[in-house]
Amino acid sequence: MKTQLLGFFTPWIIYTCITLLHYILPGRWVTGYVRHSENGNLLRYRLNALYVLIVSIALWFLMGYLGWVPYDWLYVIRWYSLAGSFVLGLLFSLSLVLPYPSTGKALFEDIFLGRLENPQFRNGRIDAKMWLYMIGAVMLELNVLSFMAHQYLEFGEISSGVILCGALLSYFIWDYLTFEKVHLYTYDFFAERVGFKLGWGCLTFYPYFYLVGLWATVDLPDPHLPTWMLFCFGFIFLLGWSLARGANMQKYFFKINPQQSYLGIKPEVITDGNKTLLVNGFWGVSRHVNYLGEILMATGIALSVGHSGVFWVWLYPLYYVALLLPRQIADDKRCAAKYCELWKVYTKKVKYRIIPFLY
Repeated sequence: MKTQLLGFFTPWIIYTCITLLHYILPGRWVTGYVRHSENGNLLRYRLNALYVLIVSIALWFLMGYLGWVPYDWLYVIRWYSLAGSFVLGLLFSLSLVLPYPSTGKALFEDIFLGRLENPQFRNGRIDAKMWLYMIGAVMLELNVLSFMAHQYLEFGEISSGVILCGALLSYFIWDYLTFEKVHLYTYDFFAERVGFKLGWGCLTFYPYFYLVGLWATVDLPDPHLPTWMLFCFGFIFLLGWSLARGANMQKYFFKINPQQSYLGIKPEVITDGNKTLLVNGFWGVSRHVNYLGEILMATGIALSVGHSGVFWVWLYPLYYVALLLPRQIADDKRCAAKYCELWKVYTKKVKYRIIPFLY
């Protein structure tokens, strides 16, 4: 009973520690892309997630080294920890929805999608959206390390597939937090509110579901994947990363300086004299080429564990398909309303929505 109870509250403790680290560690203030809903000023953000990640990993290693907490503790209590984060995510989501005025939509829709657009606390020192993404990323990395440690402690070695999967997930996390500022210019910040979808999603779904491949296979025998196959899986991931990161970076540089080239790509645009759309480079391949990149990265991670016959490993890429297809449809509708005739010109020039020549 003691293990179950401690396991349940483990994510509560970890999230509190991450929040304290975020608050006390040095950070840089940056101006974002989104404006305050009331005064119209550009929102400012205090960013230090990479520092928080590094210190969190160091503390995890230190506690394991000193014997205070087993290296694979997060694996041992994974189900209780998931239950604890589920409850915490639900409570957090409700606390950021119910006390605030309705958007005019049904209560269930408000709870799911949220009422507040970009809530900030402590004079902007903590931004809800950036805090949520940081919490999810750091907890995911700690879970990945703990799951890999479990295989080593259980079998005396870590399979090449698990090493690759852990490396790809870690690269995904470190890359995201390294380019933390760039994500202030993404869809989540200018089009979404903070509710169950984002709150519970980052506190529960993100740090536990994204490693479903490890969760389902870390206790299975080593499939002894050949090196060439590991290389192919890594290539699929890196191809996806190149598309997603390249597209986001090109859009970021275009928004901060429309004349600036990126990777030698000089911006090509269409305009109605008021609004402007980027139509070349990554954004000339498809309207949401970054979504294709995300799906390819998830596919590479699913394949990397070497147990492609296990259904559960495919839940990760299937989730991205289920998430990004409706988002693409919603984003296209939003853009059609925002850009009007210019959007029609754009869709004739960039015909494909996500996958070139297919969709």
